[in-house]
Amino acid sequence: MFSPPYLNSPHRWGSIRKETTAVKNNRPVNLDLTTIRMPLSAIASITHRITGVGLFVAVGFLMWALTASLESQAGFEQVKNVLTHPFAKFIAWGIASFVVYHLVAGIKHLFMDIGYFETKEGGALASKAVFALSAVGIILVGVWVW
Repeated sequence: MFSPPYLNSPHRWGSIRKETTAVKNNRPVNLDLTTIRMPLSAIASITHRITGVGLFVAVGFLMWALTASLESQAGFEQVKNVLTHPFAKFIAWGIASFVVYHLVAGIKHLFMDIGYFETKEGGALASKAVFALSAVGIILVGVWVW
């Protein structure tokens, strides 16, 4: 049986062996993540991702409320009664807070996409603005919900 010569080559499928030299690595290793101080822009970015996941999870509750309220008058009354409970108001406020923060941080990311706030100082300033505007928006949403 014929087999092409490239199948028997030691260089096929990335099997080329590279010789490595022992390099001394003097970089510090920090395995304790609690000692790392994250920059404000990193905290804002991580919070943006967390609120995105929270909104994804919240869609289930919101879809239940929408479908139940639109099915019948009794379903509407049921949703109305559930949402008057203080814990449900707290959940609604949390969902609305996620929307506010995610919206404001998303606008910051859109500005970054067109070239603004890309420096370290600009990113920190934009993150401070995101937190400040979100805090105002979350307080206003809290007043509206409660």
